[in-house]
Amino acid sequence: MIGYTTIGVNNVDAAKKFYSELLGAEVLLDIGRLAMIGKSTSEPMIAVCKPFNDEDPHPGNGVMVAFRGGSKEGATALYNKAIELGATCEGAPGSRIENQFFGAYVKDPDGNKLCFFDFS
Repeated sequence: MIGYTTIGVNNVDAAKKFYSELLGAEVLLDIGRLAMIGKSTSEPMIAVCKPFNDEDPHPGNGVMVAFRGGSKEGATALYNKAIELGATCEGAPGSRIENQFFGAYVKDPDGNKLCFFDFS
């Protein structure tokens, strides 16, 4: 299973604040250009980093990080919190895939695409 997913950001401090507040998590490891955020090192984490090659980060086309909402309401709450923290809408909360999947989509302040979801 996934241990962590890394996304490139322009401002590590701003990204730490965004993801910590969004996920109700904390920075578990911080080495300056990279920080791992989560609730425990034994659970999946998100890592934010300035790229090692010192070039600008570029969100991948077709790349998305998905976070479990726990319920439709939970997914919607994460979507609303992300918008409040500066994310932009990429797809309002709603049922998809013949009502078998509930998803809400945003791009974080660095343009990384995120999904908050629940299986119905």
